[in-house]
Amino acid sequence: MPGFPSYDDCVIWYETTGEGAPLVVLPGGPGMDVRYLGELAGVGRGRRLVRVDARAAGRSGVPADRGTVSFVAQARDLEALRVHLGLERFQLLAHSAGCLTAQEYLAAFPGRVTGAVLVAPVGRAGREPDERELAALRAGRAGEPWYRDAAEADRLLAEGERGAELAALQRRILPFFWYRWTADRSAEYPAEYACAHPWLREAFYAGSADERTLAERVARLGAAATPVLVLAGAADGMVGTAPARAVAAAHPGSRLEVLEQSGHRPWVEEPERFAALVGEFLALSEQWH
Repeated sequence: MPGFPSYDDCVIWYETTGEGAPLVVLPGGPGMDVRYLGELAGVGRGRRLVRVDARAAGRSGVPADRGTVSFVAQARDLEALRVHLGLERFQLLAHSAGCLTAQEYLAAFPGRVTGAVLVAPVGRAGREPDERELAALRAGRAGEPWYRDAAEADRLLAEGERGAELAALQRRILPFFWYRWTADRSAEYPAEYACAHPWLREAFYAGSADERTLAERVARLGAAATPVLVLAGAADGMVGTAPARAVAAAHPGSRLEVLEQSGHRPWVEEPERFAALVGEFLALSEQWH
């Protein structure tokens, strides 16, 4: 199994395919196995694609210190991976919660990344969905045949922890996360790729900014001056587009693209558009450096 001991000897799993400029890929969740990303609409063609499972996720090890699972701490794993692979610089693509780790890395280790693609980010230094936008997005699906069941599950989840019912309720709201929900979309969520640890979500977001520190943290992101492409799905009922807009504003000179016929996984719903946008950006960011 390809893996290496990170700074604290926690084994981080990764796989490398292809040849060319290195593109490191971080999954979301938090805590999901990187394999859920599939082929990412082929953006790895002509590149050395390095797909990484975060600590305590997928095939990576579980650290003794849960504090090292925060997205802030996980930036150190990315730096350890760079050193392990012998890379001077590389390109980076992250999805959803993984975009927090990616942005922290850009700020903590400036100059290492030549271009970053942030897909459906959850925020800048923590989760930042606009609840009014999410409510409007979900209400706008009222004509869908699945709406009544998903809306009921959403209401129950909003009431708080549901114990043994939690996983089933979370699956019932999945249609909100897609532009077009069909029965075969369920196959996009294999149980073996899901987060395996109930404590992980809280540990991951423990690094989030609060009202006192947010401005300073956002300013720190902007100082990194890394070329950034931000992609969002217009129908993303998981996080909406507000976090992506905030992320783009935090990185001077970034480019924001909202894919009109996509939800939280645009590489599945608009693969050609996704591949074109990412491929163009990565090619340009190589030229800039």
